[in-house]
Amino acid sequence: MSNNKFFLATLVFLLLTAAMVLTIARRGVPEVVKTNLENLPLEIAGYQGVEDRFSQKVYDVLDADMHLYRHYHSSDGTRLSFYLGYYGTAKGGRTGHNPYACLPGAGWSILQKDSVRIYPSSYPDGVDVNFVVAGKDGTNNVMLHWYQSAGSRIITSGLQQNIESFKGRVLYNRNDGAYVQVNATVSDDEIPATKEKLAEFVRNLMEILPHYWPEEK
Repeated sequence: MSNNKFFLATLVFLLLTAAMVLTIARRGVPEVVKTNLENLPLEIAGYQGVEDRFSQKVYDVLDADMHLYRHYHSSDGTRLSFYLGYYGTAKGGRTGHNPYACLPGAGWSILQKDSVRIYPSSYPDGVDVNFVVAGKDGTNNVMLHWYQSAGSRIITSGLQQNIESFKGRVLYNRNDGAYVQVNATVSDDEIPATKEKLAEFVRNLMEILPHYWPEEK
């Protein structure tokens, strides 16, 4: 490509980019008009949930538009904890916090990092979520976590989230999202079974969560 053609191609790209940015800016930022998440069932896959909350200092740091923090119990004595922090488009659709920074900050050592494939019926090929085992004082914190956007898009990394946020903002003027985690504290010999129980709970959770996704206008 000659220098003139390269210059013209670069100029056209810059002009198109500027026009796109201007168009997005003129749209305005949508606001959350209905959270809906508080209506997520307290009974999921045979587990019965109870509401809980963190201290206000935690919520101030997380700065989400909507928080859900619950403990779910099954008849066999299994106890799982569930947290979801929702961030509307105005807040950039994401949190700056993640377990890889927050767990060590709370005294937990990361013992294992991996991914787990989940197969909800609405995702025929399955979706990956992050799997973490952290240890402290002889106790293991076994966790599955992910990011979710557009109600049903499952994302495992910050890079993927940035891509989805850009696409959502350009195409739909919306890039809201949530951080979701399900975890349990167990002994060493309980880790494999707990991993399976978490995966099954998450599979059921993914089936219903999009139906309670917040509305923005």
